[in-house]
Amino acid sequence: MILFLRGLFVVVLVSMLAVTTWASLHTPLFELPRAVGTHPWFLATLLDAYWAFLAFYVWVAWKEQSVAARGLWFIATMALGNIAMASYFLRELFRVPADGALDPVFTRRNPGTVLLPGGLALGGLAVYLLA
Repeated sequence: MILFLRGLFVVVLVSMLAVTTWASLHTPLFELPRAVGTHPWFLATLLDAYWAFLAFYVWVAWKEQSVAARGLWFIATMALGNIAMASYFLRELFRVPADGALDPVFTRRNPGTVLLPGGLALGGLAVYLLA
């Protein structure tokens, strides 16, 4: 199962990086056509995604014991969405052996390092500021 999940989150991460790169090369982030930005299904999908990001973050905030790591993971998750989420899962999945149990991935609490969430948070903020 660990290998399957590693593969799944690599696919999520690579596909999200590819599609966001492609989209940014075609249309600036904040030049969303009014017809799209005000469409009810666009708004419903956007709200659905951000509630999912927030729900994921609640679990991360429980796992990460450092206030700094919690704050950086919040910024990274809200700014990068599934890119940050896939990165978090890959970090957790590579901390256990490929033939190991999944329990530590979901229940082990971390002291809260800031390197990965800090890099993601800075990258996410840079994307928005440069957009």
